Amino acid sequence: MKIFKATRKYEAWLRDEFNVFEEDLALKRDAIAKNPFTFLRGTFYRWMQVFPKTCKKAWRAPKVLAVGDLHAANFGTWHDATGDLIWGVNDFDEVSPLPYTLDLIRLAASVELAAASEELKIKLTEACEAILDGYREGLEKGGEGLVVNDERDWLREAYVKSEHSAKEYWEKMNRLPAMEKKAPPEVVSMLEAGLPSQGMAYRILHRQAGTGSLGRPRYTALAEWEGGYVAREAKALLPSAALWAKKNHIGAEIQYEEMLARAVRRLDPNVKVYEGWVVRGLAPDSCRIDLDELGPKRDEARMMRAMGWETANIHLGTRAVVKDVLANLKDRKKKWLVKYADRMVGATLDDWEMWKKR
Repeated sequence: MKIFKATRKYEAWLRDEFNVFEEDLALKRDAIAKNPFTFLRGTFYRWMQVFPKTCKKAWRAPKVLAVGDLHAANFGTWHDATGDLIWGVNDFDEVSPLPYTLDLIRLAASVELAAASEELKIKLTEACEAILDGYREGLEKGGEGLVVNDERDWLREAYVKSEHSAKEYWEKMNRLPAMEKKAPPEVVSMLEAGLPSQGMAYRILHRQAGTGSLGRPRYTALAEWEGGYVAREAKALLPSAALWAKKNHIGAEIQYEEMLARAVRRLDPNVKVYEGWVVRGLAPDSCRIDLDELGPKRDEARMMRAMGWETANIHLGTRAVVKDVLANLKDRKKKWLVKYADRMVGATLDDWEMWKKR
């Protein structure tokens, strides 16, 4: 019953830090009962309790500034300052110094759990090989941001929304209810600063998004602009649940901005980190892509390799240990990632079964 104790304590911490959106938190409790993949996405705090005991040797690997809550649905697209469309990890809510192995194992475990609910079709062994190939090559070559261009048609077919989907995106955004909670003045200032023009009329809406971040204060501003729409969202930040699990969270820094600065990355100019908040633009081509939104022609092996490469882009931000990571990778047995991912899949399923029954 440790999953229930962990959840109570984690939610108590959230309430100590800010005014939790209780409706969103209740939605999260229901959502994570639906399938193991969604459960994984919503319970990173529990993963951080289980992983060090379940994967002891992997836990002793060299540390990098890691994503932490890395999974197969934490990827999306955005436009960089030149207008190029970029693909990569979507958010860094749980960034923390962690063994490099944790991101890889969590990513691989998420693929297996997503395959169980038929959101992905690739086998765990094939996925692990592709992830490691991309990761190793990315580290060796120094990384590079992944531009969605003609040379990567497979990425465009998987992740770029059609015109019809884009229209549905804005229609859905327009149907969101008005925010009942008044946005704090500092949040209003952040949102207004992110809009493309001063003095624009806008509405602040209640948007329930993601899984792990449900319950955190989130305010979405929607405005009409140049014959279309523009949206900006402010989301509350906390130190990583990795620190909470180790009881090192009191007074800890939020490292979201540090990650953006250090990783090999084409930055999104609409992402701004303030004290305790991140503000970002939202659009059909600037958002996280859920697995059930992926195009039918997707090449899942290529996707896994790209996810491995992008993980390397992020870990390259800790340049001092890259040689140690490569040496550690070389020393590992051939099926190490499959073995540890399988262990964490089992541990996650055990917790999910208890949660689902309750």
